[in-house]
Amino acid sequence: MPLLHDPAVSASIQVRLARLTPASRPHWGKMSVSQMLWHVSQAMDTALGRLHLTDKKPPIPTAVIRFMVLKMPWTRNAPTSRHFIPSQDHDFNAELARCRQLIAEIAAQSVDHAPPDHPMFGQMTGKQQSRLHVKHLDHHLRQFGV
Repeated sequence: MPLLHDPAVSASIQVRLARLTPASRPHWGKMSVSQMLWHVSQAMDTALGRLHLTDKKPPIPTAVIRFMVLKMPWTRNAPTSRHFIPSQDHDFNAELARCRQLIAEIAAQSVDHAPPDHPMFGQMTGKQQSRLHVKHLDHHLRQFGV
């Protein structure tokens, strides 16, 4: 599975981000394009330790959830943390710039670093977290047809 730390993968995601416009519409789901950018950026800010979220622990072990999220296909409209659900529209250009910057920051970290525990998936390796961000970004970029 690709890693955000792979320069070719990061570049590919950046190219896809460049295809988004304020008028981009989702193929599924309720988020606007600016809300989607805010949503994926919240996840990356959490991975960088800037957001400390408190969610209820899931009813199944975090290792099982982590395995499912990393290894299985994602469905449309899958549940997410309440902290990642946007309540308003955001400035498209500001959120696009924020998303691009966060991708660069994560990719600049050593893939061997020990990231903060994920609020839903528990302790992850740097490689697992890098894979998670690629999968998350890809999922939402496909949502918007790019």
